[in-house]
Amino acid sequence: MTAPRDERPARNAPPAPHTAPVQDDESLAEFGYRPELKRTLGNFHTFAAGISYISILTGTFQLFYFGFGHGGPAYWWSWPMVFVGQLMIALSFAELAARHPVAGSVYNWAKRLGNPHIGWLAGWMMLVASIVSLSAVALAYQLTLPQISSAFQIVGDGSGRYDVATNGVLLAGALILFTTLVNAFGVKLMARINTAGVFIELIATVVLIVLFAVHVVRGPDVVLETHHTGNGQSFGYLGAFLTASLASAYVMYGFDTAASLGEESLDPSRNAPCAILRALFASFLLGGLILLLALMSARSLNGEGLATDGLQYIVLDVLGDTVGKAMLWCVLIAVTVCALAVHTAAIRLAFAMSRDNNLPAASLLARVSPRFQTPVLPAVIVGVLSLGVLLINIRQPQIFSVVTSIGIIMIYGAYLLVTTPMLIARLGGRWQPAPGRFSLGRWGLPVNVLAVLWGVGMIINLAWPREAVYNATPPHHWYLRWGAVLFVGAVALGGFAYYWLVQRHRTGVLAEHAAQQQPGTDTKERTPTHVR
Repeated sequence: MTAPRDERPARNAPPAPHTAPVQDDESLAEFGYRPELKRTLGNFHTFAAGISYISILTGTFQLFYFGFGHGGPAYWWSWPMVFVGQLMIALSFAELAARHPVAGSVYNWAKRLGNPHIGWLAGWMMLVASIVSLSAVALAYQLTLPQISSAFQIVGDGSGRYDVATNGVLLAGALILFTTLVNAFGVKLMARINTAGVFIELIATVVLIVLFAVHVVRGPDVVLETHHTGNGQSFGYLGAFLTASLASAYVMYGFDTAASLGEESLDPSRNAPCAILRALFASFLLGGLILLLALMSARSLNGEGLATDGLQYIVLDVLGDTVGKAMLWCVLIAVTVCALAVHTAAIRLAFAMSRDNNLPAASLLARVSPRFQTPVLPAVIVGVLSLGVLLINIRQPQIFSVVTSIGIIMIYGAYLLVTTPMLIARLGGRWQPAPGRFSLGRWGLPVNVLAVLWGVGMIINLAWPREAVYNATPPHHWYLRWGAVLFVGAVALGGFAYYWLVQRHRTGVLAEHAAQQQPGTDTKERTPTHVR
């Protein structure tokens, strides 16, 4: 690895030609990989990848009904609470993105900071979570399309017990088919659609904020009202609030996608940390204003529509049929690019694990199409598995909250498998930020500690066996209530058992993906595992 230079360019000066790509390729070689993915994504593309995964409109519109129904208007306070906690993780990830801008960021970071076993578990949890999250995001079509036109309620009229859930699977399946095809045709097409979608989403978000502000009918003190949702709860309103916080926890994650596209980005060690933080801050500010002004502008906060149809109900009620439906079409665009970003991140993760021979049929999964310059097989497999998640839950009325919550838990778990080894490395003096790149300096340790504590707390809160989340409608069974614990536990323990007994004996960078050995280079320094 090349030693850091003493002479650095001026702060605002552009990097010298070819300097940044060479440095980023050298960083890639630390993992034992050779550059294969084409660097075509600029600064805005990486920002768009992060913010489209978070997706302000997708998250706020998909689970507002849940947050409001379980916590009343005061659930809004979960938004800044989740932001502060996620900011601790994002800051830690920004340091890592500056040091290691590599595909499958969470997997490779955990492997580098911990060991190959921790890295595999983090990658496995994140991969399964991404597949489940793609299903959860795609289900947002059902919460919006039938509000635009009843023609989109293809299964029944929406009044039957299974009409909504079954129709949701049908619409979600169509979206997943679209994201599969786009991702299979290459990163350029994905980036164009994603960038255009994010541009529309940001404009629509600002317009929606202005329109809500024009129609306010009450003051901001509305966020102090609980609507007595704490009655009958074991911990009073705190219990209701912690349940409702799922709605906010669902939105502000996925910012690591900006780093996961590092091997296809220009100067990612500089751009990715900024993209991660910008995406999170923009989502917090714009999403928080949407939620606040929606509560302030709703004609009534006592209608059943708020706890069933959510923000879609407020948009149509406040803005009227024409303008309201125009805004809902923008929400559909946001959902589409969000699903596209989730699918893209899952593909890069599968590619990263496969070139380490850490998944079955790894050599096929890690193959980059010479025509489309992207791994095509992972795009298809991720899409098929996401459809499988939907089909398993096709007749479950609580499909929306169950699938969403399980996906979030596993993502928080994967994040914890990065921040915990990072904290151990800091305490052991083994963590060094990239010279001349983003660094937390003396704030690194307290931020890292808070990131770990936040991750543990949120996993406990999200996995808590609540009927309101996991078994909201009859029949009530203990295994449904404990479904998150059982599913996540089975994925983690079963997956790691497979790895320990079978896969770890095959682990090693595949020869066709390995960096070329330079004379005098220490192989142990450059590759975490042996090279096949």
